[in-house]
Amino acid sequence: MCGPVLDDVCLSYLQQCYQGALRMSRLVDSLLNFSRAGRVALRRERVDLAAMAKEAARELTGASPEREVIFEIPDGVFADGDPDLLRLVLDNLLGNAWKFTEGLRGAVIEFGTVAIDGGFAYFVRDNGPGFEAARAEKIFAPFQRLPGTQKGGFGIGLATVQRIIQRHGGHTWAEGTPGKGAIFYFTVR
Repeated sequence: MCGPVLDDVCLSYLQQCYQGALRMSRLVDSLLNFSRAGRVALRRERVDLAAMAKEAARELTGASPEREVIFEIPDGVFADGDPDLLRLVLDNLLGNAWKFTEGLRGAVIEFGTVAIDGGFAYFVRDNGPGFEAARAEKIFAPFQRLPGTQKGGFGIGLATVQRIIQRHGGHTWAEGTPGKGAIFYFTVR
């Protein structure tokens, strides 16, 4: 309604205000998710993580259909846990992989399981920029981001993942190699 009346400078200020409000809304949502991950009552049931991962992948590709990303997600990957919280884990891990493969030709994001210590762990792997192994533990701390990771976000997503997995009696860890991608693991007990 007012758009045609405003000059370019005013429109620019208005756009900056809108972007600032949108970013603040996302920060508040991230903080609420982080807080909720530690407080909400845990309800356990059999969860089809593969179906959840496929749905998250569909949502990511639907939001940016121009991106050419290959998702490799097998059928029949299950866990016993809280479906809402585990969906938040997958949203964060797959969302990070999506974010860090932006602009990469031949981007591949994989979700699956791997045998570890007589059991198994779930993982999300990407072929994005990776990170130095020495910094792997720092990325799970709230508000911490690795140098050069200024691709949006607030440094709360992986801390939320860790909190949720700890509530499930599990463990999170990450491995990366600069220029060769990253892999994030989690267990659920």
